[in-house]
Amino acid sequence: MDPVLVILLLGLAIPFLLIVGLPSAPIKWAGQLLTRLIVAVILLFFVNLFGAQFGLHVPINGFTAVVSGLLGVPGVLSLAAIHLWLL
Repeated sequence: MDPVLVILLLGLAIPFLLIVGLPSAPIKWAGQLLTRLIVAVILLFFVNLFGAQFGLHVPINGFTAVVSGLLGVPGVLSLAAIHLWLL
């Protein structure tokens, strides 16, 4: 898709959505989900950074990000435990 067309569509969509308004519940839910996924990827990064001394490497991909995003710190610890004992 042409970048000029994308910028034009965004330029038209943003004022339209500001005038009409957006339902806040889906936006809030999507924002919370995105925040949890970003925090999960950062946690996985630090596990890989500090776990490299012990031979621990948990790959950062969609599955591990979703697991650690849904479960939080226990999810990250369970992924590390699975890597250490099963793989």
